[in-house]
Amino acid sequence: MGENGAGKNHLHSNQGFDLSIDMLPQGGSKCFDDDGRLKRTGTVWTASAHIITAVIGSGVLSLAYATAQLGWIAGPAVMFLFSFVTYYTSTLLAACYRSGDPVNGQRNYTYMDAVRSNLGGVKVKICGWVQYLNLFGVAIGYTVAASISMMAIKRSNCFHASGGKNPCHLNSNPYMIAFGIAEIIFSQIPDFDQLWWLSIVAAVMSFTYSTIGLGLGIAKVAETGKIRGSLTGISVGTVTQTQKIWRSFQALGDMAFAYSYSLILIEIQDTLKAPPSESNTMKKATLLSVGVTTLFYMLCGCMGYAAFGDLSPGNLLTGFGFYNPFWLLDIANAAIVIHLVGAYQVYCQPLFAFIEKTAAEKFPDSEFITKDVKIPIPGFRPYNLNLFRLVWRTLFVIITTLISMLLPFFNDIVGLLGALGFWPLTVYFPVEMYISQKKIPKWSTRWLCLQILSIACFIITIAAAAGSIAGVMLDLKSYKPFSTGY
Repeated sequence: MGENGAGKNHLHSNQGFDLSIDMLPQGGSKCFDDDGRLKRTGTVWTASAHIITAVIGSGVLSLAYATAQLGWIAGPAVMFLFSFVTYYTSTLLAACYRSGDPVNGQRNYTYMDAVRSNLGGVKVKICGWVQYLNLFGVAIGYTVAASISMMAIKRSNCFHASGGKNPCHLNSNPYMIAFGIAEIIFSQIPDFDQLWWLSIVAAVMSFTYSTIGLGLGIAKVAETGKIRGSLTGISVGTVTQTQKIWRSFQALGDMAFAYSYSLILIEIQDTLKAPPSESNTMKKATLLSVGVTTLFYMLCGCMGYAAFGDLSPGNLLTGFGFYNPFWLLDIANAAIVIHLVGAYQVYCQPLFAFIEKTAAEKFPDSEFITKDVKIPIPGFRPYNLNLFRLVWRTLFVIITTLISMLLPFFNDIVGLLGALGFWPLTVYFPVEMYISQKKIPKWSTRWLCLQILSIACFIITIAAAAGSIAGVMLDLKSYKPFSTGY
């Protein structure tokens, strides 16, 4: 796989269309697809597992806080609106997987390839920078989130043992290092195709902790006998007018990015088998996964808000909104950690593949980059160890772990990165590529509707970025590097 996958079979659009078609008969053969690669095996279910793993991040737990900023009317309405926008723009993006003919056209293996063949020019570079910086940011955000959940397990046990008398302060560094070590091992999974089992485990884990969060919220409402919260969200008085505005902007951002997975949509689509056409399968997977995600988000966000009202914590399971039953919280937080291990890999695979492919194209004769060493594993197929992959992926994980230890308030910075990535990757590029591919005439009704959608999302992105910058400014006031405790 190494030499082949690393770069010899990647046919760029500028190398001409005929090449990829002449290699094999039109439909491919029994073992190979029409582009000469091994038969893809992905289905609606594996694609949905990848999407759910990527989308239902631990962000689901901050939705009660986001709903609390907006209130009972705007909160659920905004959540539903973003789920629709994400579904719609994802179907536009899925239609851009093949250029020209939707069934036999040339494949675009990555988001950048799709932008290259539909839009070209400087937009390709902009897309690459935004996409890969965002993936890098997500890796750091997930490291921070995983360490918080690991510490929550330790703290809840410590609280329980001391009867709530010990404040149980901890340093987050050892937990981040432990997460980094796990990621170094898993990052050696060569590519997306071989990641399906980790995605399915991670998707099951995300349902586990979301269900526990939901159950605890329902129990809390049943116990107090009243539904908290107000129609307009947190009241001015609990927070100042300015804080209310900034927090509402941040909540808009949190909800918008809670759905975004367009960063890796094309890469997931490239694992699907055909027929049926990849874009049809992807549309089904998108509908299924966005539907499931919306249901979970609505339930967790609304039940959390009903339980805590204005005091909803930033993270439902680690903000100690709930103290008991402590063993159930431990199970939920362990599920978050396992899920984040998988989600980190799902997000980093496109970045890994991009660097490895570029290196193989630049240095095709370097054995360090292209040669695979077969390592026999008793009872399994031999593992192909690639030295460049081993060194580069290990370095990547070490760097993300170090940055997490240095900037532990990274959630606001991820919010900022998410804000800057949401509009270009989830809305602007899919809309522009779709207009270009379907040759939609300027100023036609359809063209105008698509542009209005794009401009509206751009305004939301600016507001959310402003909210995140305000959050980062607050964090910097009490910042000490490498010394975060909880």
